[in-house]
Amino acid sequence: MNKKNSVPKKLSFISIYFLGINAVIGSGTFLLPSTIYHYMNLAAIGVLLCTAVTVSMIALCYADLSSRFTGSGAAWLYSYNAFGRFSGYELGIFTWFLGCTTLSAEVVAMLTILRSFLPIFKNPIVYGAGVVILILLFSIINFFGRSWVKAVNNISAAAKIITLIVFIAVGAFFIKLQHYTPIIPKAALTGVGPFFKHFGAAFTPIFYLFTGFSFIPIAAKQMKNPEKNVPRGLIAVMTSVTILDCLMLLVAIGLSGDKLGGYTDPLASALKTGVGQWGFALMIVGMLISIFGVAFSASFNTPSLIASLATEHSMLPKWIGKKNKHDAPWVGIILTAILSLALCTQDYLFLVNCTVLASFVQYVPSILAVIKFKHTNEYPTHGFSLPGKYTIPVIALLISCYMVTNFNVKTLLLGAVVAVIAAGCYFFIDRDKDEDRRHEAYLSDLRNGVEDLDTHFDDLSNRF
Repeated sequence: MNKKNSVPKKLSFISIYFLGINAVIGSGTFLLPSTIYHYMNLAAIGVLLCTAVTVSMIALCYADLSSRFTGSGAAWLYSYNAFGRFSGYELGIFTWFLGCTTLSAEVVAMLTILRSFLPIFKNPIVYGAGVVILILLFSIINFFGRSWVKAVNNISAAAKIITLIVFIAVGAFFIKLQHYTPIIPKAALTGVGPFFKHFGAAFTPIFYLFTGFSFIPIAAKQMKNPEKNVPRGLIAVMTSVTILDCLMLLVAIGLSGDKLGGYTDPLASALKTGVGQWGFALMIVGMLISIFGVAFSASFNTPSLIASLATEHSMLPKWIGKKNKHDAPWVGIILTAILSLALCTQDYLFLVNCTVLASFVQYVPSILAVIKFKHTNEYPTHGFSLPGKYTIPVIALLISCYMVTNFNVKTLLLGAVVAVIAAGCYFFIDRDKDEDRRHEAYLSDLRNGVEDLDTHFDDLSNRF
């Protein structure tokens, strides 16, 4: 009985849904509308819908893949089975890097908001202490496994949905129709080139509003019936977030008009223009809860990712995958905390760009894996199958390739550095494994030789 009670409970569908909501609705929802409006004005709604359709295509590819595999790891696991060990390893490192950049971006965003109305956080020492305390808090919660994770995750996800619904419902009564002009900035109407430049500049931050969906399948082994619940969760999360984001942006523009592009905390300031200071305070609280939820979700999934690299197919040393009695990957939690602390020294927008880049690095091989599996009929689906055969993955692949052209040199350079360092580590890890195999073979030959000598001496003893 005690043994049965000691087995950690797995995440149900509703917990998976809330985990996805927490992973997707975060700082971008509350801080990026000003940047989006600055580039496309009211047409930002159209860009958001285009982005949602694009991300949904990629999410459907993940849904197809997650119905084929029940193991933890998501993108790296799919790439490993489709294209081999090295591809899976590189993608695994990038997915872990993605989790760390997401966690760092949310922590930086949270402290940036606090700094806007609590001057004490402008002190570098206090700000740095806040970073350390938040990262440690997430790590400590995760050390105690899924029982704490479910409670914190469900509460924060429900709170952020309520906050957005209140913003939309209350703000809708104070919309001014004249704020919906201009539809497109004049600078974007001077030619095809300027238009696509503005479109691409808005597309990148909007994409950040959706990137968290890829974290849902990472901890698949910790979920009930993952081959069915993960695809359902992905589809439900993407549908919910798209509806909420469109309504949120529509109300924000209606409340503030062209002033929206100049706000540092756009939703809070927008509601303040409609209902006053209490609206601002409500949104600040909602923003902090939302960002805390995304950071917490990333802190839960990211250690599971690096642990799965070590425990499944031994792509990293086994000790990295060690777990405690609460089934929490404690080594992965520590490594994630260390890298996230280092990344927190960077500014928010740079971390956003790094997150989007790392997302596309894992999206492209995952999309190609869907195409391959559909062609070869390997690893059949269970519970969900992508309709249209190659149509959706091919469109998603073309848009992903276009997206890469929107990154700046600094972001691309960091991505290249991560890839090169990961490849170098793989070489040494693989070489060590070869040496271990040679050593084991030598010991095996030595044992066989000793056994042969024993047999020979036994024969001689029998003769004499």
